[in-house]
Amino acid sequence: MDLVSIIMPSYNTAEYIAETIKSVLNQTYKEWELIIVDDCSSDNTDDVVATFADSRIRYIKNDKNSGAAISRNRALREANGRWIAFLDSDDLWEPKKLELQITFMVKNNYKFTYTDYRVINPKGDMLPYICTGPDKVTKRKLYNYCYFSTITVIYDREYIGLIQIEDVRKNNDYAMWFKAVEKTICYRFPECLSYYCKRDNSVSSGSKLKLIKYHYIMFRKALHKGKVISVLLTVNNLIHGFIKKIRYRRYISY
Repeated sequence: MDLVSIIMPSYNTAEYIAETIKSVLNQTYKEWELIIVDDCSSDNTDDVVATFADSRIRYIKNDKNSGAAISRNRALREANGRWIAFLDSDDLWEPKKLELQITFMVKNNYKFTYTDYRVINPKGDMLPYICTGPDKVTKRKLYNYCYFSTITVIYDREYIGLIQIEDVRKNNDYAMWFKAVEKTICYRFPECLSYYCKRDNSVSSGSKLKLIKYHYIMFRKALHKGKVISVLLTVNNLIHGFIKKIRYRRYISY
């Protein structure tokens, strides 16, 4: 078994991080290291993480609050594993997530993959659909939309190399995939193995405008596109985001 480095930025998630860490400890694939980079949390995240006495867990603290991009970059530099996986500090994995996905990658010689996932709302209820995506995500398709959640991704670091991303506060994970897809197509493993937990009850029109702004900033600053191209890519992204909600949701009947 090759080592998996699990990248986990954290900031003020003391209420949730214990369950997230437990979902790593429960993995059937045991060759992993969990690299938590805490971005100067003001809650008791330190105390919660300290309750886990497992040598595979490495807890690192930033000197100052720097954002998720800087935290992910630091964790990626610290990683020792062949495989790089991502799990945010308030989300969850199925116990066989690593085992099944890595087996899929080795069998097919894939270097960059993602899985389906489900969304849990702020009340703790699971939404009645599975988020899916295209079977193959090329660079061109990635410009259309970020079809996968960060917590579903695994890539082969020995093939793709060290990724470091620009310091953008939002969509830095999206920017990261552009660096990976330069080396190889991203393939979908059609199993639901992760759970994205929404922590915000509502999305106001103001925050939607902010999301549009963050997409523009990602294209402009992280991908170094011109102003006009960044606007066009942002509009294109909005269109394909709408299409994704229709095409890439598999509803579940109970």
